[in-house]
Amino acid sequence: MSNNFPSRETVERIRKQYPVGCRVELLRMDDPQAPPIGTKGTVRYVDDIGSLGVAWDNGSTLQVVYGEDICRRCDDDR
Repeated sequence: MSNNFPSRETVERIRKQYPVGCRVELLRMDDPQAPPIGTKGTVRYVDDIGSLGVAWDNGSTLQVVYGEDICRRCDDDR
């Protein structure tokens, strides 16, 4: 890892863990514009530095930044 960016292998692992269309729940985001903790959303993409592009249910589109923010996959919750 250089410049705090994840390796290509790590990005591929993230893409497998969070495929487009899966549901996630926000656990931590250090941003004044962040959706409330517990907000759910749908993954739209994973970029080349491992950040998740999420369409949050509250209308926000803030990314989940690799190594900074935390979310969990929740589409298996029943």
